[in-house]
Amino acid sequence: MELLAPAGGMEQLRAAVLFGADAVYLAADKFGMRARAANFRMEEIPAAVAFAHEHGVKVHVTCNILMHPDDIDGLPAYFRALDAAGVDAFIIGDMGAFAVAGEVAPRVERHVSTQASVANAAAARVWHSLGAKRVVCAREMSLADIARLRQDAPPDLEIEAFAHGAMCMAVSGRCLISSYLTGRSGNKGHCTQPCRWSYQLGTADPSVGGDFSRPSATSVIGPTQSGNAVGTPGGLKSAPTGFAAEERPMEFLLEEEKRPGEFFPIEEDDRGTFIMNAKDLNMLAHLRELACAGVDSIKIEGRNKKAFYVASVVGAYRRVLDGEPSEAVADELLAVSHRPYGTGFYFSEAEQAPAYDGYEQETMHMADIVACASGYLYLLCRNRFAEGDELEILAPHEPARAITVRDLHWLNTFGPDVHDEDAPATVEEALARATAADWVPAAAANRSCNLYRMRADAPVVPGAFLRKRTFRRSARHGS
Repeated sequence: MELLAPAGGMEQLRAAVLFGADAVYLAADKFGMRARAANFRMEEIPAAVAFAHEHGVKVHVTCNILMHPDDIDGLPAYFRALDAAGVDAFIIGDMGAFAVAGEVAPRVERHVSTQASVANAAAARVWHSLGAKRVVCAREMSLADIARLRQDAPPDLEIEAFAHGAMCMAVSGRCLISSYLTGRSGNKGHCTQPCRWSYQLGTADPSVGGDFSRPSATSVIGPTQSGNAVGTPGGLKSAPTGFAAEERPMEFLLEEEKRPGEFFPIEEDDRGTFIMNAKDLNMLAHLRELACAGVDSIKIEGRNKKAFYVASVVGAYRRVLDGEPSEAVADELLAVSHRPYGTGFYFSEAEQAPAYDGYEQETMHMADIVACASGYLYLLCRNRFAEGDELEILAPHEPARAITVRDLHWLNTFGPDVHDEDAPATVEEALARATAADWVPAAAANRSCNLYRMRADAPVVPGAFLRKRTFRRSARHGS
């Protein structure tokens, strides 16, 4: 199976490529569903494609927002520019955009985005007849659904499926809540993730009429959490008229913690509320099942993630795809920031995390290893570490290994606080120009984005990372 990795920017693309991705997906500065990612300016795309292709890695570009008329008008020039840059595939969710791409850039493969909710072979056959090379499965499909799709779809139509990362509570990501609450549309790439916010869920008790009291605080929404609601945007809400008290329907209301006094009606059925804090997807232990179901490409979610996250997750999946047992690699996915893990819809209904609204991780990213020479590791500092600290090296295609910080020095000619006119502008230039006198002994690396060096106990590939074992949790728990 192809391993398809996210690239929210050039650092993430390099990490994905070096840690074993077969292909990357990215967005230019428009038409992508992750507008908050760094993304790529159009003039940066050729260099990104060239780097990936030099390493035998394909580049897929997302064009999967909800298309309005002005968007369609801008697509021909956009697709032609990406074609000239050498990209390998477009990931498209809109049928009009799909047609435009086929007309103006016929060399580039067209992949049907999960935003199109392809969940059956009939839909897949239609897209294939229009020129699709690949469909990305709807996030709600089970393994059995995918196996049936593979059996009934054209044999030359490739199937891509998500294997890891955040899950959206809406059908294939087509959510209206962000637009409703904040005016920022998730379908246009500006999702504020309101399904992750902390809410109070209460009920308008028909037996008490308009006499309401504030509900007790709860972290997130869950099917068993309830309290008493206090009102609506228009003030206190009386029970609906036209019913006897015992016949009046129960009404649920939400209050988000940063919008006190605003109350949103909400319905709840036996599956829970329709706003959900979904568990993150983790299929590391089930790659064989995905392959047997007919999946050609497994996709890692995360274009808003940093390079350290991309390297860690891509590296873990690469090692298992290359034959290591998943249980030997599983802890790598606990090392990076994540919500509680689940297996999505592949084996049963996807699960919420009803008592948990944040992230945890078992390591912290300390530095990027930018060079290894003359017995030293050269480091771009990200978080504070000190002489004598026990750290780990995360390098491509191998398990993490321990290293002790020894002989730590700081380069005093480079960094955000160095404003000399002749100061080096890049890491590479700074290392090339550094003299022995520029390296100052340091008890700690405590200047972010500054260069340090420490003794190396063995050669390390540039592009690796230093991390520290330290458990962190950024979350509140419900009762």
